[in-house]
Amino acid sequence: MALNILILFGVMFVLMVIGAPIAVSLGVATITTMVCTTNIGLTTIGTACFSGLDSFPLMAIPFFILAGNLMKSGGISRRILSFADALVGSVTGSTGMVTVVASMFFAALSGSSPATVTAIGGITIPEMKKEGYEPAYATALAAAAGTIGVIIPPSIPFVIYGVAAQCSISDLFLAGIIPGVMIGVVLMGVNYFIARKHHYGTKKEFSAKNLFTSFRTSIWALLVPVIILGGIYGGIFTPTESAVVAIVYSLIIGVFVYKELNLKTIYEAVRDTVLINGQTTFLVGISMSFARFLTMSQVPATIAGSILNISNPVLILLVINAFLLVVGCFIDNISSCVILTPILLPIVLGIGMSPIQFGIVMTVNLAIGFITPPYGCNLFFASAISNVPVTRIAAKILPMILVMIGVLMLLTFIPALSIGILG
Repeated sequence: MALNILILFGVMFVLMVIGAPIAVSLGVATITTMVCTTNIGLTTIGTACFSGLDSFPLMAIPFFILAGNLMKSGGISRRILSFADALVGSVTGSTGMVTVVASMFFAALSGSSPATVTAIGGITIPEMKKEGYEPAYATALAAAAGTIGVIIPPSIPFVIYGVAAQCSISDLFLAGIIPGVMIGVVLMGVNYFIARKHHYGTKKEFSAKNLFTSFRTSIWALLVPVIILGGIYGGIFTPTESAVVAIVYSLIIGVFVYKELNLKTIYEAVRDTVLINGQTTFLVGISMSFARFLTMSQVPATIAGSILNISNPVLILLVINAFLLVVGCFIDNISSCVILTPILLPIVLGIGMSPIQFGIVMTVNLAIGFITPPYGCNLFFASAISNVPVTRIAAKILPMILVMIGVLMLLTFIPALSIGILG
């Protein structure tokens, strides 16, 4: 088995280092190891890919991606920004605060971290630069706020984890609310102190009239999470069906209420969804085959046995968190979740952690990976918006990473913060 692991991970990391896509790296590593060390037929890979994708909950992914694209094109994200500005625009570092609050609202619509960065950061980063924010800091804040997109429900990674762990996606959605709000609050705290220190931004006068007007014009956008989550927990529809409801609602609001969606923008939203979902689906399928081979090689059982030899549960959880933080620096959220859930879930269950709590902990861990080099896709999306080099953004994002790790520790050791809301 040692030879299997050596070839499998050796080939995978070599391919990743030379720039091969992660899905290709996983697939080639699996095939190479099977050919060199086993008699297992290669048809196993294809079977694992298709059987892994044959899941009704996974259908939510393209639907949530399309819903997010329609909301971005249909004026919903802009109105959310307007409401967030009226709500926190009078606070020190106002535009930075608006970036975080708007990201929290948009997270409740899209379920995607990169989508949140582009939809909100694309508008607020230029505004922060105009108001005197250091460009690298403004970009870092938008990238960090974008991580909330996969924590506040609905969340695409929660769907992936729910399928991999065979646990309730609805419970994961509900459990993600408080952690997402906590991360938003600590990011606003960081922004407050940094903006106050460097005199970033212009402070605006709070206006109750302006807040009411903005709320009235944004009400249709703000109703999206209410409809999605209310429908799920009211037993009206499943998480997958809620994604379809979000699409229909976004089309109606974008075409008939805000009147910003037309055939061209709808086509562009569908096209972008097809491109993104094609990549995502291929990645999930290959990750499933990779995970299947790991299971057949008894790698999860071996690793679980080794970690459980540590007698202290606190130390076990710290080791798992550190491992996930490192993994997030190199491998995307979806692949990590599919591959590592079968390995790590039995370990945490063995020390008394619920699968729902671990889903929150794993997702927050891997969300931090969105803003840590070298993988950090949020850094690259934000960099493309601001034209600030990733190295400069990474230097400014460190305080935000540290406070997010602080929240992660609270979620790890205080179950009530994630699963307490489930009653």
